[in-house]
Amino acid sequence: MPVQLTSNGIPVILAGDMNSKPLLQVLDIKLIGSAQERYRFVLSDSVSSQQAMLATQLNDRVKTGAVRKGSVVQLIEYICSKIQNRKIIVVLNMETIIPDCEIIGNPKIYAESDTVGPNPISNGIPQPQRTAIPSSNHSSATNISNNSQTFRPTVQPAYQPPPSYKSHGAIMKNEAPARIIPIAALNPYQGRWAIKARVTAKGDLRRYNNAKGDGKVFSFDLLDSDGGEIRVTCFNAVVDRFYDVVEVGKVYTISKGSLKPAKKNFNHLNNEWEIFLESSSTIDLCPDEDKSIPQQQFSFRPISEIETAENHSIVDVIGVVISVNPSVPILRKNGMETQRRILSLKDQSGKSVELTLWGEFCNREGQKLQEMVDSGFSPVLAVKAGKVNDFTGKSIGTVSSTQLFIAPDSPEANNLRSWFDRGGRTIASQSISRDLPAGSKNEKRKTVSQIKDEGLGRSDKPDWVTVKATITFIKTDNFCYTACPLTIGDRQCNKKVTKSGNSKWQCDRCNQEFEECDYRYLLQCQVQDHTGLTWVTAFQESGEEILGCSAKDLYMIKYEAKDDDYFANIIKSRLFAEVLLKLKIKEEIYGEEQRVKITVVKVDKVSYSFNTKFLLDLIPKFNQHPGQFN
Repeated sequence: MPVQLTSNGIPVILAGDMNSKPLLQVLDIKLIGSAQERYRFVLSDSVSSQQAMLATQLNDRVKTGAVRKGSVVQLIEYICSKIQNRKIIVVLNMETIIPDCEIIGNPKIYAESDTVGPNPISNGIPQPQRTAIPSSNHSSATNISNNSQTFRPTVQPAYQPPPSYKSHGAIMKNEAPARIIPIAALNPYQGRWAIKARVTAKGDLRRYNNAKGDGKVFSFDLLDSDGGEIRVTCFNAVVDRFYDVVEVGKVYTISKGSLKPAKKNFNHLNNEWEIFLESSSTIDLCPDEDKSIPQQQFSFRPISEIETAENHSIVDVIGVVISVNPSVPILRKNGMETQRRILSLKDQSGKSVELTLWGEFCNREGQKLQEMVDSGFSPVLAVKAGKVNDFTGKSIGTVSSTQLFIAPDSPEANNLRSWFDRGGRTIASQSISRDLPAGSKNEKRKTVSQIKDEGLGRSDKPDWVTVKATITFIKTDNFCYTACPLTIGDRQCNKKVTKSGNSKWQCDRCNQEFEECDYRYLLQCQVQDHTGLTWVTAFQESGEEILGCSAKDLYMIKYEAKDDDYFANIIKSRLFAEVLLKLKIKEEIYGEEQRVKITVVKVDKVSYSFNTKFLLDLIPKFNQHPGQFN
């Protein structure tokens, strides 16, 4: 049975009817654009054909072959845009009815001057008026064939001068509200549009200076009921209109903005476009809370996958907070002081990762998390839009668009909470942060004597091992040094600084002076197990884990407050407790002498249930290869 396309489908669309769902055939498909893939179609109703543009979210239909030349499709959602005085159909949603079909009819390019006049309605589709064609004009008439019948659009009447009207004031434009469409359907070829979405994040108001002068800017992120996300940016006068209006968590209807390609270096959302609001743009608060729009949308990745994530990529992660370090002051390169706090997350993947909080995150969520962990409770934390860093192992840091959710109400959080409470807290996890090699899959447990006996660290690459030992002595003279707080690129300088004649700190590397310096641990510790003892070095983060406070706080106690008893009690309280030390062992040259340097990269409390399981797992290996354990 021959396929029946929608009669007069192309003219009806071009006349402005967006409610019908015509059945059309794809005559041609062409890929246009290089940086951004878009597909141009030629659609036919068997009589007329017209160019169309496929929305980028439907590109997979072409790539998978679901839509190809000859396919019969039904347009579900579409708009008609005028580009360079030519109308183009923008297809937002469609269904493939017949994947492959012979070309139907003899379609011709539709002339937009052939408008469709007032017509009767048949089966929901406007039909053209049937008009007898005078024989004298038959040769020049434009014929439209439909089911073997000949039709002709209504002839335009001869020009008549308009009647004279008195002035009744300015003519009002059509201000009917624009049709609300999904965020995923937005594209630059649309005219009037509106979206209804929830604000999930709002950036700070920032000021800038460039060749065009001073300015200000802020952005916010939107999420709609279909899961579409997009960023909205406002500049200068538009900032004054909307900065105080927009609130995180509220639902708004937004219209009359322009779309431009998103800058992926700064915009992590899954959308190729970004909205820029203008003087004519509107933001209207929706009075009734729309339950169909979620509060937030996550795309969580297991911590084990972050180990292979690209540097500077943006990820969502969820885990249980197992440790929180004190907040420490950091002086940035611009001379402004900020706060930094490091905590650790673990999940069911058997891995843990460090999360670095910056700025206000340290005092808000960071302080609350520290109080919860200090009280003996390990909360679930969801991180939205954290930035991956691969300096000395993989870690995650907060940026301006990051959001933290403590104990969120979500299936992922509930599953993680249940796993942790049922025994996950006692399951050891391997950190992917701080100098741990990305390819390391299994923990290598060694004794102190094996470090020397096996010649660890003397090869071209460092050895990474874990030792269960006791810290028996900590050198208290020169336990820290004064460091440069400035940031060079993505890294802090950290070079030793000295006081200059004007009582300011000076860094020879950065060639700058500043009022305050940073204080960084350089601990020399003696550790011992049942096989022997050795010396290890612990730098900043590891030093904080060993002593439980920042280097600056300990420096102030000893050298500013001069409270020797308090200082001594802090040191004594950290001795003679068994810990798991994750060590980096590498031979280095000091002067003309080669020495093996042992550096502490992570300190964990001993989980005796896990340690017992570890020893039990060694029994079969001992029976098979007893010589390895002599």
